[in-house]
Amino acid sequence: MVMVTIRKEKIGDTQEIRRVNLFAFGREAEADVVDTLRESCPESVSLVAICDNQVVGHILFTPVTVETKTRTIKGMGLAPMAVMPEYQRQGIGSQLVKAGLDEIERAGYPFVIVLGHPEYYPRFGFIPASRYRIVSEYQDIPDGVFMILVFDETAFKGASGVAKYRPEFATAQ
Repeated sequence: MVMVTIRKEKIGDTQEIRRVNLFAFGREAEADVVDTLRESCPESVSLVAICDNQVVGHILFTPVTVETKTRTIKGMGLAPMAVMPEYQRQGIGSQLVKAGLDEIERAGYPFVIVLGHPEYYPRFGFIPASRYRIVSEYQDIPDGVFMILVFDETAFKGASGVAKYRPEFATAQ
């Protein structure tokens, strides 16, 4: 495991975060969404992994809602999470996820959702959202890749509904 420092994004990290997302995903869509959300979503939580005085990883959490028949439950969505290709498979992504989840739980959010690899995210406690009768707003999402981590079971008692991300994510499809 590579030794990195995880910290909140600071002014001046913007270009390095963009570079990480471009190289990790091989396209501009995720980097563009991160840039847009930085401007439009002050409640986001953006963390970076620093190694050798450079940003080598990034994770972003933004508000999501689960709309039930009787109420709206506010939580956070994890997306995207990126690590520079030469630093992948060294534990940096896991460190980012753990640090981010700790921060989200401390902030009092009742849940985090993720649309991600079903072999990766369960190690952090994510389970298929369908177990809570929560579905994604996006069509044709396989059950195993749309997951939830519930911090507050009381907030989810009797809940079922549709999870909705911020509209900026529609541009990354």
